[in-house]
Formats: sequence, C-alpha cells, structure tokens
Amino acid sequence: MAKHQFQTEVGQLLHLMTHSLYSNKEIFIRELVSNASDAIDKLNYLKLTDEKMKAALPEDWTGTINIKLDEQDKSITISDNGVGMNEEDLIASIGTIAKSGTKSFVEALTGDAKKDSNLIGQFGVGFYSVFMVADKVDVISKKAGEETAYKWSSNGTGEYDLTPCVKDGIGTVIYIKLKDDEVEDYTSKYRVETIVKKYSNHIAYPIFLNYSEEVTEELSEEDKKAGKEPKKTIENKREKANEATALWMQPKSKLKDEEYNDFYKSISHDSQDPMVTIHTKAEGVNEYTTLFYIPKTAPMDMYRADYQPGVKLYVKRVFITDDEKELLPTYLRFVRGIIDSEDLPLNVSREILQENRILANIKQGSVKKILGEIKKLAKDEEKYKEFIAQYNRPLKEGAYQDFTNKELILDLLRYKSTKTELGEMTSLAKYKENADSEQKAIYYIIGDNEKVLRSSPLLEAYKKNDIEVLICDDKEIDEIITPGLQAYQEWEFKDITSCEAPKVEQTEEAKKEVEEKFESITKKIKDILGEEVKEVKITNRLSESPSCVTKDAGDAQMAQMMQMMRAMGQEMPLGAPILEINPDHEIVKKLNGCADDEMIADVSWVLLDQAKLSEGMDITDTVAFAQRLSRITAKAL
Repeated sequence: MAKHQFQTEVGQLLHLMTHSLYSNKEIFIRELVSNASDAIDKLNYLKLTDEKMKAALPEDWTGTINIKLDEQDKSITISDNGVGMNEEDLIASIGTIAKSGTKSFVEALTGDAKKDSNLIGQFGVGFYSVFMVADKVDVISKKAGEETAYKWSSNGTGEYDLTPCVKDGIGTVIYIKLKDDEVEDYTSKYRVETIVKKYSNHIAYPIFLNYSEEVTEELSEEDKKAGKEPKKTIENKREKANEATALWMQPKSKLKDEEYNDFYKSISHDSQDPMVTIHTKAEGVNEYTTLFYIPKTAPMDMYRADYQPGVKLYVKRVFITDDEKELLPTYLRFVRGIIDSEDLPLNVSREILQENRILANIKQGSVKKILGEIKKLAKDEEKYKEFIAQYNRPLKEGAYQDFTNKELILDLLRYKSTKTELGEMTSLAKYKENADSEQKAIYYIIGDNEKVLRSSPLLEAYKKNDIEVLICDDKEIDEIITPGLQAYQEWEFKDITSCEAPKVEQTEEAKKEVEEKFESITKKIKDILGEEVKEVKITNRLSESPSCVTKDAGDAQMAQMMQMMRAMGQEMPLGAPILEINPDHEIVKKLNGCADDEMIADVSWVLLDQAKLSEGMDITDTVAFAQRLSRITAKAL
C-alpha cells in the first residue's frame, strides 16, 4: 500500500473541514454529484469524438449517477460511469494544490464558519467538503480505456493511501463512512432526496437513489381474522431523484424563478440567488440557446490572471468545455451560465473554437444581450447600486477593450463626482445633462483616495465656475483606462491635471502683466528645485491654495504608459511635475518681495511638497520637509 502526504495547504483545508466548517454540511452531496456529472460529460464527449472510445463503449451506454444509502453500514456511496481516473489523475485532482485551488480558498477564509462554508466549490475544493461528515473516504476509480483501477483512501488527516485494485466497469465510486452523528441525516432517503432536488435537480443525467426499506406483508381479510402475523421483509429499492433534463432547453414560460435559481447554484457553487437571469433562444442564421446569470457577489477570483471561466459550452446538449476563456470577453468574466449551439460540430477543438465564425456570432449576440439586460437593470436605482458596487471596475475594462459596444458600456458606468455626496455616483449622461451649454468636455481627476481628491487645489477653478469633475479614485485602473476612453458622445475626456484651467475673468494683458511681475521669483524657485520640477509658472486656476502640481499633455500620456509598466511588474520613475503658484496668495506675494535666500529656499520646497501632498503624491524627503516647516514657523513666531 503506497502512502502519500497531502500538500501543506490541503492539510490545512482538511483540518478546517473536520473542525470548523459545520454550518452547511449537506453541500458535500452537491459537490460530489457535480463532479460525477462532469466526469460523465467528459466521457460523453469522447464517445462522440474519439473512435477508439466509441468502439470500447457499449452502444447503449448512457451516463448515470447512483447514490446508495446504507444505515446498517453507516455509509453513503456516490458512483458514476463517467471517464474515471488513473493513479496520476487521483494524485493531481485530490492531493495537489495546483488542481484544487486550495491556496486561494484558504486565503479567502474569514473565520466565520457559515460564510466560509459557502466558499466551498468556488475554488474547486468541493471534494474535500466530504470530510465534514466522513470518518473515512474511499475513492475507487477506473479510467476509460485503461485496465487498472485504483483505490484512494483517507481519514482526512495528513496522508492518504493509493493502491491498484479491481473494479468491473469504468467510472468512480466514492464510499463515505459517516461519523456517528451524521448517519441519521445522510442515510435517510427523504433527506438525501430533498438535497438532490434542491441542488442537482437539473443535472443532465439521471441520479438514482438506492436504499433498503422494510416492507410489511399485506394480509387478506381471512388471514387477519385467522390472527396471522404479517411478515416483514427488507426490500432493495431504486428511484430516480432528479428531473435529468437540460433546464436551459425548456421554454421560459414553464420555468419558475426557484428552478432558475437552483440551477444557478448547482453550476456556480454559490449559496445566494443570482442578481440577474438571462435566458435566450436565438433562431435564424445561427441557432443557439444561452442561459446566463450575474452573481450578486463578484466571484472571488475575478481579478486573478488564472480566473476560472464561468460559462460552459454545449453542442446539441453535449458538453464540450468549461475551460474556454474566449466564450465571452474578459470584462464579462463574472458571468456564469450555459451556451448550447445547434450549429457547431461535435468534434470542435479548442483551436477551432478560437477561430470559429459561428462561435464569434454567438459571442457577439451574447454580449449585446447581457449588456442590454444590465441596461434594463439600471432603471432600478437601488438594484443598480448593488450591481455597480460589484462590477463597475470590469465594465471600465470593457469600455476600453470593446470598441463595438463602447458607447453602451459608457452609458452603464457610474462615477463619483464633485457634485455627488460621499457614497453616491453619477452617469456620464447625467453629467452632460447638468453641464453648462458652453461646456464640451468631461473633466476628471485621478488618484487613490476619494477624500484627498475632493480637497485637491486643482478643483478650485472648477468649483468657482460650477463645473463638475469626475472623481476617479481607483488609480490602478483609472490611470490606464480613463485617458484611453477619449470621448463620450463627442465630449472629450480631459484630465484636470494636464489641461488648461476653465475660463477666468482675466484679459491677456493682465495675465502678461502678472507673469512679468512674478518672473523673477518663478525663475528663482525653478533654480532652487532643479530637476524636481519640469517648470514653475504663475497660475489662474487657484483661488485658495498657494500652489499645485500639474503635468503637460505629453507627460500625461507617459504617466499612463508608466502605470501599465508598473502593472506588469516593471518599475519606472515618474516624470517631474509642473509647479504652479497662485500670485494672489499671501505666501507667494510675500515670497516675491523677500530678500532672505534661505527663507525663499525653504518656502519653495514647502510649496512643492504641500502641493504634492494635496494630490496624494509622495514627497522626496519627509524629514527635510518637517525641518523646513519648523524653521519657517520659528521665524514667523
């Protein structure tokens, strides 16, 4: 008998399963039945596309799942006649983190047993949920096309046994020796049947319950009068427990919300009902059916490069793949559901999928349908707030990536702005509607702290002129995407850190006069700050603050490129900002007439550093900043 150690993270998970996550133990049946269905899906596909497999399987082969309940033995057994596993598959699927997603699961744990148990399945760790109810688990499996079967055994501690064994047919048998306090629940026909109907009613293959029942003999009237005692015998029974139909192929008019929701939970491993359900049957050039769901809560792996796609592809009800990221664009990676095509060939390969014209048409139609349903959802402000809280960020990616649907996606986006309260958001359509008739641009400011952005000196001129500015406080994505949006309904997006300030009541002559008056001090400040600033100039964009930092249009494009490089792990130095000083501010007026070179130097650095701090930027030397403030304060006192 070969003994193997679980990987460290799997051991951690098993400890959690057996000691902590007890709030929703019944889902182990959902997870094991779902795994069995996937195994049958894979063999069904091979039967139709692989000549060797077609020859090896009986002509009348059909996928079935069996659940055997044995109260005397204190066990429940779940078996399938699917593709099966060999030794390598068992180690990879059950003992290794690369397949299980265990590390992601452990990282997502909150410490709340109820919430944590709802994560089971979302990271592919569903098999391990069996250890919430099991003293010991045996997995006996024989892979299609192979002669040797293997038995995997574990009691949920740090190791497992794996040995060759004998098994008649292909597929997998999972024998679960129940803990004493779980026997009553999970050997009860009524209880298990209820669980199957709740989670797996629309699994496409029949699920049979196998159980023993005591049957009392029916006596005739003569026997009763004669005082004969009825015999009691134990009968073995087998009953189908699920509908076993492809729910997405049924007419919408015949389906209830509860059925849609239960099916969603079975394919998504989510414990909540979905936020939106989208069921479509398309006929015409291409015939296909789609059933899409938008989860209430964004999937845990939505921002991981190795995220698991949420859409399964079927051809004429035959499962093809659930691992194809090309079925929907990446910005809709949160969508869960089914695509079932009548036109694709059954032996379609992954390479053909990526270039197939039929699938491209299905993808295009599906995207329009999903975005259209999101637009309908936007009519309900409260529900749409919930949607935006989860999915505004991937939609921003869509506005940047999907040129065909850009305008529709821009309509769906929501932004914080200088004219919304904290926690509230506005649309671009509303921004345009509220703007002055002479305004022909959408102004925005980018940073990573909403409160800092709202108090930025750069906003002073816009507030004075009653111009709304969008607050883009998700810097990591906004710095890349917002400049690339270019325009919305012919209104150009403009970054207020790099564009001219809005109109001010100042003639060109007056502006030139002020610049000449402060020419000497701006040159002196530039000499003091050196390479720390690109330029020092007088500004008319400030009314209350003494200084601010901006960048020119060329530097703004470079900042976008640098942000993209940093996102790829390559650090790049930021370009020097432009320092703009307010000629009407008392500090700048006094500095212009100052003869103390040390004071001019200290104030010049403070003007730069406080302007940077106001924009949430890092300053070069915090110790020197504190020392300069101390010197200036001492002289002022």
